[in-house]
Amino acid sequence: MSRSVRGALKGSLEPVSSILNFEQLLELGRRGELSADERPIVQIVDWLLQYAFAQRASDIHLEPRREQGQIRFRIDGVLNAIYQLPPPVMSAVTSRIKILGRMDVAEKRRPQDGRIKTRTPAGREIELRLSTMPTAFGEKCVLRIFDPDTVAKNFGQLGFAPAEEAIWRTMIVRPHGIVLVTGPTGSGKTTTLYTTLKHLANPEVNVCTVEDPIEMVVPELNQMQVHPAIDLTFAQGIRTLLRQDPDIIMVGEIRDLEAAQMAVQAALTGHLVLSTLHTNDAASAVTRLLDLGIPHYLIQNVLIGVMAQRLVRTLCPHCKSEGQLDPALWDALIRPWPLPKPAAIREPRGCTECRNTGYLGRVGLYELLTVTPELRRLLRPDMDATDLRRRACERGMRPLRVSAALQIAAGLTTFEEIIQVLPPLEEE
Repeated sequence: MSRSVRGALKGSLEPVSSILNFEQLLELGRRGELSADERPIVQIVDWLLQYAFAQRASDIHLEPRREQGQIRFRIDGVLNAIYQLPPPVMSAVTSRIKILGRMDVAEKRRPQDGRIKTRTPAGREIELRLSTMPTAFGEKCVLRIFDPDTVAKNFGQLGFAPAEEAIWRTMIVRPHGIVLVTGPTGSGKTTTLYTTLKHLANPEVNVCTVEDPIEMVVPELNQMQVHPAIDLTFAQGIRTLLRQDPDIIMVGEIRDLEAAQMAVQAALTGHLVLSTLHTNDAASAVTRLLDLGIPHYLIQNVLIGVMAQRLVRTLCPHCKSEGQLDPALWDALIRPWPLPKPAAIREPRGCTECRNTGYLGRVGLYELLTVTPELRRLLRPDMDATDLRRRACERGMRPLRVSAALQIAAGLTTFEEIIQVLPPLEEE
């Protein structure tokens, strides 16, 4: 890694400084002789960003420690240690990033948020969301990278099977109602919604969003960011959008009763509302709305469907090898669905293309619950999510496990990856 840093620094530093390599720069850092605006620090931050883009990182973590600060990248959902820096160098790098993000460099006691807009060597525009947090050894900084290319993908590239894509398209073309996307943090909900909105946006419709924060700026959308400090909450944002003659409204997240009530009101008044919830599966989204305080008869009237999703790492196409199928694992995964056993499965190996991890990229797993008239009658105050889930499966809903089995059969992922993101089979 130090060779990569020296390559990034070499040439531009020699005419203006006697520092010839990264180790000498670190030595200066140990003596506390670096500041945020010095050329070496500027070059390190530039290298850090470009290397993160090249490695397909979704997040950059700068973590101060007593002896050596640590830089880690989140690649395909997994954190990877990249480099270590002495505390003075780490502090200067963090300050430089705060300057780029238009944050208060002097304030180190409070958490702060900022944004950076930059470009890759290929010329693509990239946005980064910054967040700092005071820790025992200095400020920890996390940079979330938003690549607009992810929004340009179609549903098939996100991992939708043809049948799943057909169901999803049926949900989102309805003129009014609520469609929910559920899953834990980092499961790809926002990417799915942006891709959906790009598909729906055309000159004949007004698509508006209220988000916290605006993660990717999309020219086709009218995007508003919430500001709780000035009482611009999700609920107030939806109330404002209703006066903007919208056709489609995207709410970043339904967090409380007031936001849920306004989303329901928007759906009742003839708008299509897309939003996210943090629940483990599709059926639990209904109980979550009930727990928030939404009456069951309103849920019956406005809810079109719910999609639960996860992300799993995909095998590197350059080095994956043929593996042996464990029939017991396969049967447990698909039970009671009658899917045929695949002739062969694939296993990770590791090469330079995938940084010897065996995995390259991620793909989505999906569970789509369409609220049919029969299921609508089950949406009562005393509703049991397990019963709703069972009834939906009886009528054709494929659970996340079946979506996972199809990806394994296609040679895209492994049982080990599935176990990481889905609950134990005996809990379902």
